[in-house]
Amino acid sequence: MKKLAIIGRPNVGKSSFFNRLLKERDAITSEMAGTTRDVKKRVATVLDREVEVLDTGGLDEGSELFDKVREKSIEAAKQADIILFMVDGKNLPIEEDKKLFHELEAMGKSMALVVNKIDNDKMNEKVWEYYEFGTQTIFGISVSHNRSINPLLEWIGKQLPYIPKAEELAASEPDMMDEFDDLLDAYVEDEEESSIYDENDEMKESDEDPNHINVAIIGRVNVGKSSMLNALLGEERSVVSDVAGTTIDPIDETIARDDKTITFIDTAGIRKRGKIEGIERYALYRTRTMLERANLALLVLDASEPFTDLDEKIAGLIDENRLACMIVLNKWDKAPKEDYDKIVQQVRDRFKFLHYAPVITVSALTKQRIHKLYDMIIQINDNYSQRITTSRLNEALGFAMRKHPIPSMNGQMIRIYYATQYASRPPQIALIMNKPKGLHFTYRRFLANQLREAFNFEGTPLLFKAKKRGEK
Repeated sequence: MKKLAIIGRPNVGKSSFFNRLLKERDAITSEMAGTTRDVKKRVATVLDREVEVLDTGGLDEGSELFDKVREKSIEAAKQADIILFMVDGKNLPIEEDKKLFHELEAMGKSMALVVNKIDNDKMNEKVWEYYEFGTQTIFGISVSHNRSINPLLEWIGKQLPYIPKAEELAASEPDMMDEFDDLLDAYVEDEEESSIYDENDEMKESDEDPNHINVAIIGRVNVGKSSMLNALLGEERSVVSDVAGTTIDPIDETIARDDKTITFIDTAGIRKRGKIEGIERYALYRTRTMLERANLALLVLDASEPFTDLDEKIAGLIDENRLACMIVLNKWDKAPKEDYDKIVQQVRDRFKFLHYAPVITVSALTKQRIHKLYDMIIQINDNYSQRITTSRLNEALGFAMRKHPIPSMNGQMIRIYYATQYASRPPQIALIMNKPKGLHFTYRRFLANQLREAFNFEGTPLLFKAKKRGEK
């Protein structure tokens, strides 16, 4: 798939055009220069052709952070097949823009000069000023007013190869589709005989692909989330700085590992409510939104500092979204090594509601044990996505009830007739009972622990629903 990079100085409208291509508000936009700091990547469809769009930070100078943003933007341009160099049409051309344009032009990519903020006909004269850049591929547009954007989209479309849709392929190769159907029928016929609990084995259909794992990297500011993403990817994907709150937009990066596709989401660091300012309010909202589509969260804690109430509140977002979880103690190279057991115990005491989450110590700076995260992510996803047959589930349930019978309620006997798993990601189990309200939370916890001993549910929450026979 070809890549399109949107390059330009801060506050010229790059993120607004990025959102326009995606037809949704994905990148955070603001009048504040430097809102976009990392390179955001998304797949967009332009005239029935797919392209990966790279929204870059503003090319500017004057501070350590902006220098790093500029470096990332230039790297994105080198990766791209198509470059849109965007300028603010309300201003006259400046020598720095010309220099940057010619630097990018020398890369030999398909390139267009996009003059944004041409909001009315009178401002069309401004576009002529930019012909001194020496290019004929120039477009005067207004993203905010949706003016003159179609000619630019048509030009982008011409740079992209046409990929037939699935239905077109199916129509052109009917024999192949018939062969696939025959194979599928044969597979169904060869399945093992149904269990005696078959009528209870219906699982809630899920649109999620269990082989695609969305991993959110979450934590408070400056615990090393972006450094960890870079270490996992083996490249400087995310801007790293000592400036707290460097990451504003959550950024995605997808890689293939074994037979799995893993998408990492580096979320903005979360501060105390009183310290959240300006665009960081949007970042906090966006982080919460990203968690809604995540499957697994890496809760990143700074092992070199005492844990805080804010760490606990952030961990609560994981519990709230019923995500699989791994607790990552970063900066272990700076932690007192003799206190390993003590620190892990502190984690267990403070984050009791994440008791199912394994703890791993790493250093994103030195890459210590970073490679182990991949194996753990894949294993936890398997646990999170697993399906326990009703027969095996009830065998484990029967063993647990013989070990510790259900306490009665007000002299009334409480019975569990059977259990069945009705959904996964996370695993959700229905307990069919005579009196669902009689199931005390302590016995529910006992059953959860017994099932964790019987099956591998490490890293995943386990949800129960007590209900009567025939109840939906």
